[in-house]
Parts: sequence; C-alpha cells; structure tokens
Amino acid sequence: MNNKAVVSHIQNWLESYMDNSKSTLSAFIVGVSGGIDSALVSKLCALTGKKTIVITLPIRSPDISLSLLHCNQLVDDHSNVSHYKIDMSKIYDSFESDFTDLGFSSDLGLANTKARMRMIALYQIAASSSGIVVGTGNKVEDFGVGFYTKYGDGGVDISPIADLTKSEVRSLATYLNIHQDIIKAPPTDGLWEDGRNDEDQLGLSYEEIEEAMSNPSSKHYQKYVEIRKDNLHKMNPIPVCIIDEKLKTS
Repeated sequence: MNNKAVVSHIQNWLESYMDNSKSTLSAFIVGVSGGIDSALVSKLCALTGKKTIVITLPIRSPDISLSLLHCNQLVDDHSNVSHYKIDMSKIYDSFESDFTDLGFSSDLGLANTKARMRMIALYQIAASSSGIVVGTGNKVEDFGVGFYTKYGDGGVDISPIADLTKSEVRSLATYLNIHQDIIKAPPTDGLWEDGRNDEDQLGLSYEEIEEAMSNPSSKHYQKYVEIRKDNLHKMNPIPVCIIDEKLKTS
C-alpha cells in the first residue's frame, strides 16, 4: 500500500468534509482508547491542522496509559490538538446499581452501556465545541463482522478509516510513527473488566477474518460467516414497517 498517498487522501477528505459542511463545524472530536484505530484516526485529524479534541474516557478502566501516552504525544507535536481526560466511572456505577436493583442486570448490556456513555460524552463535547464526532472503526470491524456497539462506538458522524483493513491500519500507523506499544498491543474494545481482548470474543484474529473476507475457501470462512450473521442487525438499515396507502385510507 502507498502509505503516503493514502494518508494524504484521508487528510484531504477530512479537510474537505469540514470545509464543505453547510454548518459551522470547526473541530474534530475523537475518543482515544489507547488502541491502534483511535490512535491512527486522531493522528490523521491532527495532521489536517484543524482543531482536534482528543478525549480519554475511562470507565472502571484498569489501564489508560496507552491512551494518555498517545494523547500527550499529539499535544506535544500538534498545536491544534487539545486533550481531556474525563472519568465516567461514577456515572456508570450509578447506572449499574439502579438497573441491577430493578432486576435489569445483563453483563453484555452493561458492557455496551460503557460504549454508549462514551458516545454521549463525545456528542456533548461536539455540541459544545462546534465539533464533529469522528469514528475509529476499520473495515474488518465495521463491515466485516460488525464488532462494535450499536449506538455506542458505532454512533459517529464520519468514518475516515472504515475502508481500511486492520493490516492496512497497522501499515499507516507504522508510517506515521504511532508508538510501537500501541501498534503491538492486542486489540480490545475495553468494555470488559476481566481483560478479554477482541480475539477472545470473536474466536478469530483480525488476520484470520481478513483472510476469510477475501477468500471463501479459507478454513476460517465459516466461522467468519457465523460471526457476521449474528451482527448483521448493526450493519443493515433499521427495518421499517411499510404500510400501503390504501390500507391507511381504507
């Protein structure tokens, strides 16, 4: 892949989107988890020279060191970047307690609640800063297996790397000198407190999923199809009940 050309293309795309917006958008808002995807997206936004606000949003997060490492480096390298750390653990604790007391306790639901709370926080910051929430999902996650939270990290305004595979994300991150600790870290959604990573949840590595996406003869293809099938409700448009006009007026 021509890393230089792809970086230039995405950078121009980000600049053009904001410049051509009919609203008064003036800032990119990026939640930075400490993973490679959000590190790359935040770096690409910073390279535009436009105001970029990067946010670390821990919720019972045992380790946010990689997020802080990357965000601090961005602030040091780019005068247009500002960073905020907002701990949402107390808000989450209250939510978990109240809904558990009412009998609405679900480990998966509570994990997804973390992603949805972060989405709400990013949009609050965007609304207060004439900003736009920038998605950090890649092609494998967003369109391959739908590995994201509906109305959580899937709730964004634009997606600059959604046409890049995970291996292409790694290539660009290396080209842009993203810290090696971030590039080498096992991918994780950060929603579980037991340390499980993406591969633990999916049952396949991103390399295996990429192979299956491009090769139906892959030994991983059937597993990939099963994962994808379970998440199609996220990737497909919301089902709408169409009512014939004759029925409405009968």
